[in-house]
Amino acid sequence: MTQWTALLLAGSRPSGDPFARSMEVTHKALIPVAGEPMMLRPLRTILGSDQISRIIVLTQDPADLEAIIPHDPRIDIRASQGTIAGTLEKLIIAKCVKFPILVTTADHALLDAQMLAEFIAKAAGADLALGVVERTALLARLPQTKRTWLPFRGGAYSGANLFAFGSIKSLSAIEQWRSVEQDRKKGWRVLAALGPALLLGAVLRLRSLDQSAETMGRKLGIIIRAVVLSNPLAGVDVDKPVDHALVEAILSGRA
Repeated sequence: MTQWTALLLAGSRPSGDPFARSMEVTHKALIPVAGEPMMLRPLRTILGSDQISRIIVLTQDPADLEAIIPHDPRIDIRASQGTIAGTLEKLIIAKCVKFPILVTTADHALLDAQMLAEFIAKAAGADLALGVVERTALLARLPQTKRTWLPFRGGAYSGANLFAFGSIKSLSAIEQWRSVEQDRKKGWRVLAALGPALLLGAVLRLRSLDQSAETMGRKLGIIIRAVVLSNPLAGVDVDKPVDHALVEAILSGRA
């Protein structure tokens, strides 16, 4: 069985996080969800996978999180530097991490074992894989939720905060990610960075999600795979107060 390295992104914005301050904690990762710091929920799910042999928690101030992180030989906490893409690029170039690499976020409070196992299974063999959920499925479950949707022929999709980097060739995608990282919530900027034909194809819905992933891969010289997760709740994170209320309601069975 292939053993993965997992990176859990638990950093804060350089100027601090207003949401975290409103919840009276120093880091967004420490915002309480269901009575515990929310980063412990995805961390516990990752620890429960027998396919993950090493976990690196990335944050600007490791000392602020060390007290709540479980003592486990698989876990290492490191200081992130600059952007997410820049930090990941440095870790790979310095050979501090082994492929394949799974990346998820501390605010992925609903991540569970089934979501993780499905993503790992479907991402295997790709140089880069991105977890997504389909709009119809998510809105059927949560009609009032607000997400950033990318339209394609056959459906619209939103990110699920799950990424897989399968080989050293994924560095070309990380370099591209670095160029648009500050606009990662604006899907059109990501597509435009890869060329006007891809952007136009998405706007006019000329290509399906899989066709677009294949086109991006050809442009970067890698295999890119979009992994549509069967559980639409994989697309829900805790990014603002309304998300927090929604996740609390889901976990308590009220939504």
